[in-house]
Amino acid sequence: MMTDGMLADARERRDGGLTLPLPAELAIVVPAFNEVGNVRRVVEVVDAALPGIRWEIVFVDDHSPDGTADAVRAIAMTDPRVRIVHRYGRRGLASACIEGVMASAAPFVAVMDCDLQHDERLLPRMLEVLKGGDVDLVVGSRYAEGGSLGEWTRGRAAASRLATRMATVLARTPMRDPMSGFFMLTRAAFERSLPRLSSVGFKILLDIAASAPAPLRIAELPYTFRLREHGESKLDSLVLWEYLQLILDKAFGRVVPVRFMSFAIVGGFGLAVHFLILSLLYVGIGTEFGLAQTAATVVAISNNFFLNNLLTYRDQRLRGPRLLRGWVTFNLVCATGAIANIGVAEWLFGRHTYWMLSAVAGVLVSVVWNYAMSSLFTWRRT
Repeated sequence: MMTDGMLADARERRDGGLTLPLPAELAIVVPAFNEVGNVRRVVEVVDAALPGIRWEIVFVDDHSPDGTADAVRAIAMTDPRVRIVHRYGRRGLASACIEGVMASAAPFVAVMDCDLQHDERLLPRMLEVLKGGDVDLVVGSRYAEGGSLGEWTRGRAAASRLATRMATVLARTPMRDPMSGFFMLTRAAFERSLPRLSSVGFKILLDIAASAPAPLRIAELPYTFRLREHGESKLDSLVLWEYLQLILDKAFGRVVPVRFMSFAIVGGFGLAVHFLILSLLYVGIGTEFGLAQTAATVVAISNNFFLNNLLTYRDQRLRGPRLLRGWVTFNLVCATGAIANIGVAEWLFGRHTYWMLSAVAGVLVSVVWNYAMSSLFTWRRT
């Protein structure tokens, strides 16, 4: 009779004369974009860190132009423990992690970056803690005693600590590093959070903890954050916006979609741009009011289009010829929305509704119209 240890060390079993790999007990989900120089090294260090453990790596590649998916496929042809989920036409770290977890049947799932900044040597200890049965989620923590941010700059470290304090409120359970991208959890815990996951932003750990119907049982293990070996960091100036979106979604997402909230915020900024241009032209240099109003409208609509393309629809961002077509359709949608705005406001005002309420109702109708129609025609999924 085989012991558990012998079963863990076995790599294959025979079934009907065919040699089949044993199922993985641990899946490591690795989101990747432009990481062709790192994928082979990631497989090597994971293999060295997990002797005697049945594991698989699921790389989730967002159609990297550098050939990351092809590099993973080349490894997978000789190592069945390596798999690829190749996504086309959509982006996002959180959604990539979710799809990677759902592509595996393993009862335990880890998430780590492809840039080799996470310490893969912690994986066996994480799995051991989870198998103890008293914990749902194990976090690789930079802030637990013994952990470190490594060689981060002071500015980046300060920003991380601020975001961590904000995230603690959402997590609903004591966690020193809710912004960590290195963690392991049971499939059962993930599936409990799955119905409420927002897939917004880049911090899937915070999303999982905040989406759980009951607070998760969490353990944190310290590690030192390392410098990436190859490629460039994917963190840019827009991660703060994505973080804000995640907070808004967790706070109000049950009532209002976070994408609509983002669209409305951009619209509010566009309104400020409109009045700024109108004031500069009409009051500042004496341009005829109708011409100044037209110019302010065109600038404000273009401002809203490019900001929405950058922020609200970042995962569906238009580029090249599609950007010009999108700008044209967005202008047409907003022109129709303006007509609806005026029509509703005048209809309500004609029925002795207070003028300010009439104006607000017209604005709300145009915002909803612009959001719905631009989602259908400007940023429609292909």
